[in-house]
Amino acid sequence: MATSHHNASPILCASFNQDNSFFSIGTRDGFKVYNARTGMLCYENSCGAVSIVEMLFSSSLVAFVGAGEQPSLSPRRLCLFNTVTENRLRDLNFLTSILAVRVNMKRLIVLLQDKTYVYDLNSVAILDTIDTVPNAKGLCAFSPSSEGSYLALPASTERGSVLIYNTIELSSLCQIDAHRSALAALAFSSSGMFLATASEQGTRIRVHLVSQATKSYNFRRGTYPSTIYSLSFQPSVEIPNILVATSSSGSLHVFFLESLINERKPSSLLGSMIPDSLNDAFESGQHHVFHNATPVGVKSHAAIYNVDNFGNHYCHQVYFFSGMCSSRYHAFE
Repeated sequence: MATSHHNASPILCASFNQDNSFFSIGTRDGFKVYNARTGMLCYENSCGAVSIVEMLFSSSLVAFVGAGEQPSLSPRRLCLFNTVTENRLRDLNFLTSILAVRVNMKRLIVLLQDKTYVYDLNSVAILDTIDTVPNAKGLCAFSPSSEGSYLALPASTERGSVLIYNTIELSSLCQIDAHRSALAALAFSSSGMFLATASEQGTRIRVHLVSQATKSYNFRRGTYPSTIYSLSFQPSVEIPNILVATSSSGSLHVFFLESLINERKPSSLLGSMIPDSLNDAFESGQHHVFHNATPVGVKSHAAIYNVDNFGNHYCHQVYFFSGMCSSRYHAFE
């Protein structure tokens, strides 16, 4: 099934909510919210150019940041907005441009290039400021779970090291040395138990058990380097079944996790003893590829909406075009 939406202005950003049931897009005219299962438009606001928009699950709370094309929509100002009352609940101003925003039921995260701010979502009181390595892409991952409310940030500009920060206890949990080259993509599972990573090389996708700070699974995406645009787990309160990835090659990669996790429990000793080539051979049967899912080189984002008991997966995908006045929504069944 596929539907298309044509917009009067190019899409500046796109994101799924925490359970992948809705997605939002920001354009030069404002922002829109769509139902991910049907592709139907649920809300539209013509406030001006928006470069970041994040929903809080299926609630009426939306956080957005302007693209700087209007005085009231500075890239240094975060607006918390209620889509039902259409009121601006709170504005937060910063000294430099906001590069990313993440939310769950308890915390609000705001990323600048070299600092990350942690807020209590209910009171919007600042709880902590994290000094980070230069992070010009605003790369981060934030667990939707209020219990395992972990934040993942790059810990190096040269290697693929990840800092895991506990936003409830306001302390660093661990550091994971995930790749030899710099990070390109990060994603938490719904519970915060697992973290998926990809480097700028893009040939391997790794899934880590956060509590052990060890590499759990190593998947080979392909032989040739490719830029990983997005990683996303299927929503699950326990073990995630599927991880999807999109890349500049235009393919959609689907990795099946549950059977491997049940058959081979993560072990730091095992991970250190088995070479990557053997791991890849062991896990290659759990990798499926949908070729030509998106145009080559066009930035894309995919997310799993639901997985039924028979293994059929519903993958909802938004991909957006810089400089073009269109967007497309696809559901792979």
